[in-house]
Amino acid sequence: MELIKKIKQAEAQAQEIIKRAGAETAGRAEKGRQNRLQAVEETERERKRAIEAAVAAAQSQGLAEIKQLKAQAEKDRQELRGKVNAKMATAVEKVMDYLKK
Repeated sequence: MELIKKIKQAEAQAQEIIKRAGAETAGRAEKGRQNRLQAVEETERERKRAIEAAVAAAQSQGLAEIKQLKAQAEKDRQELRGKVNAKMATAVEKVMDYLKK
């Protein structure tokens, strides 16, 4: 009789240990899932920050290039105007000389 009680008690303890182990395993699994989820979220935030930084850098570089190209275009226009004005003066002189004859 005593032996049967001990066996039943051991079985009950074993069942309790199994339940606790299952609960602990479920808790650890949930904690692991939450940790992975947080890691994914942090990675996503880092990716967004990197994209924003790259966009800002590209925008800044683009604006600098635009400024440089505008300055170069203005310089080229001025040079062209200078060349055209010099040639125009010569052409006007030739036309005037031709008309005078």
